[in-house]
This record gives sequence, structure tokens and C-alpha cells, in this order.
Amino acid sequence: MKILMVCLGNICRSPLAEGIMQYQAQQNGFDWEIDSAGTGNWHIGQGPDRRSVRAAQKFGVDISKQVCRQFKVSDFDAFDLILVMDKNNLSDVLAQARSEQDAAKVRLLLNDKEVPDPYYDDTQFEPVFKLIEGGCKDIIKTYTPKGD
Repeated sequence: MKILMVCLGNICRSPLAEGIMQYQAQQNGFDWEIDSAGTGNWHIGQGPDRRSVRAAQKFGVDISKQVCRQFKVSDFDAFDLILVMDKNNLSDVLAQARSEQDAAKVRLLLNDKEVPDPYYDDTQFEPVFKLIEGGCKDIIKTYTPKGD
């Protein structure tokens, strides 16, 4: 399974989602490829926001070595599932879909709920971590091979 996590700048939510999903996949013995990207280009080549790094470290997840990148159309070919953090990300990614097959790969991480952007509120990084963690656990359950 190849999963791409997407948010706006690829510095807060999607790096957390990448790290959390990678950690949970490894804990479950899955050899999944997880990556993240942003719909915007402001932070290409930078590391995740220090507050996301700190929140992840608090819960035993290391995202410090990630490098921010922008979502690209070829990601539809490279990934089986593209999980976005909010409805703006959803519409931005779907606007780049070339086909129904591309669009079918894209959905909100939390199904019908959005992951709020913690960028402007330092107190929201840990609650956002927990929201993303719950969403990742649901993905693990959904894609766990039957009989395991």
C-alpha cells in the first residue's frame, strides 16, 4: 500500500500524518510506503514545523528528517490512496485529477470531518496529533488483510 498525506503547506498536519501512519504501519508489520505533500509551494525543501516535530516526539514519532514538497499530478500514479486534511485540500487535489480513477483515490483522512490547521495556535498541535492518530488507526483497520 502506498499512501500520500496532503495538507496546505506540508509543514504541520501532513508531516504528522506521514509519521504517524508510518509508525502504525510498522507496528502492525505492514511494509507500506507513506509520504506527504502540500498543495502550496511555500515550504518546498524545508523540514516540518518545529511544533509538529515536538508534538510527534512527545508521542514517540520522529518526523524531523522529512522534507516538504508540493503535490503533483504524477502522485495519482504513484499512490494507492491520497488522504487530505480538509475540504480545501480535497478540492485542490481533486481539481488536478485527470480521471475518475485519480479522483477515486482521494478522500478526507477523517471521512466527513476535517483536521484543523494548528499553524496559528501553538496549543492545537497535540490535539491535532491525536485526531490524526485516530484517523490513521481507522485506515490501518480498514486495510488490514482479513484473517489477521
